[in-house]
Amino acid sequence: MVLMFVLLATAAWPHAVSFSSSDLTIDGVRAHYELRMPLYEISHVTSPERTLLSHVRLSGAQLLNASCAAHPETGLYVCEADYQFAAPVEAVGVECTLAAATVPNHVHLLRAEMGGRHDQALFDISFTNATLRFRPPTTTEVAVSESAAGGMRALGGAVQLLFLAALVLAARGRNQLVILAAMFLLGQAASALVVPHALWQPAPRFVEAAAALTVAYLAVEILLLPQAGARWAIAAVLGAFHGLYFRLFLQTTGYHAGYVLAGAALAELVAIGLLALVFSRLPRVVHKLSACGLLCFGLAWFALRLRG
Repeated sequence: MVLMFVLLATAAWPHAVSFSSSDLTIDGVRAHYELRMPLYEISHVTSPERTLLSHVRLSGAQLLNASCAAHPETGLYVCEADYQFAAPVEAVGVECTLAAATVPNHVHLLRAEMGGRHDQALFDISFTNATLRFRPPTTTEVAVSESAAGGMRALGGAVQLLFLAALVLAARGRNQLVILAAMFLLGQAASALVVPHALWQPAPRFVEAAAALTVAYLAVEILLLPQAGARWAIAAVLGAFHGLYFRLFLQTTGYHAGYVLAGAALAELVAIGLLALVFSRLPRVVHKLSACGLLCFGLAWFALRLRG
């Protein structure tokens, strides 16, 4: 079990929060594309001036010209490209594999416009292809796609999964696990919904450091304070820190908070149930060793985020 945690931590070490966005504007047979990538992501990309655009492909379009440059004043690395289609198009197929060029949990949002009609697509390591049809999506399509995106984001990185494992280990019995899970979800939703109306807006590095500390703190409670009271309140506070991650996701995508948070909550509840089933079949000594692994992971990730 500890080895599993170590492998998960190693696989997702670069960033817990990894987003980029782009705009595609089509006018007749010509298209202009602009990709915006946070500068802190570029350290994981070899020759970004060539690599980034090679991981975004428009079906049936020929690349005419491209340029990339860093913009320290905005904290972004920007690539622009012009394309030409053989004939006017009604729909555009897009393949985006930026997660392969950056980090495995990278999420990319593409917004497109053609003749006053709009569409958008979300890409990650699991979903690399989409078709832009430039028609308003139905309410059902919006609900399904945005809820699914929330579910994927909830379980999209090692830090999220390891925190849920820590939450399960921290529960003293099934009834307390239900209470801890409920308070965690309430804290997460409250944070994601309230922060947009606050004067303070968290930076991605702070969100990552806070997420790492939530894992470490729960591990400390498990190891040193096994009989501590009011653990439900701790779960709510730690959930609020995780809600900051969803706030960044909602800010980047413009998705509906209700759909995203509902999808995230469903995915997290399923994961909690499965983790509880696994841990219930393991001896207590494995629980302690797992908590030690979680503590080491949380502190190491926190230190790494402080170093930038």
